Amino acid sequence: MKTLMMMLCLLLAMGNLQAQTKNKNARYTIDVNGNCETCKKRIEKAALSVSGVKLASWDVATHELSLIINEEKTSILEVKKAIAKVGHDTDEVKAEDSVYENLHSCCKYERNPAKR
Repeated sequence: MKTLMMMLCLLLAMGNLQAQTKNKNARYTIDVNGNCETCKKRIEKAALSVSGVKLASWDVATHELSLIINEEKTSILEVKKAIAKVGHDTDEVKAEDSVYENLHSCCKYERNPAKR
């Protein structure tokens, strides 16, 4: 009986360790507000400035940023914070008004005041 209980505990412990393993090539798609090719360059540069981001590609038409990140080095929230710092809103992190106001006129997207 003791042996059976010890084996069960060992299996549970191994399952927990495996669940905590972070993906080195995690894929995400997030919405990022912007309008043009200038926004695309700024958004991608901000995302790639975060250590652990391997790929960042923003689509002007859909406003979707496709990412590949190493979750051992960063999180999706850190990427969203970096993007907000350069003036672009995401679902979780909004750019400061002063940063948004300094964007070029063609880059000023329609902000949703209800979510701010």
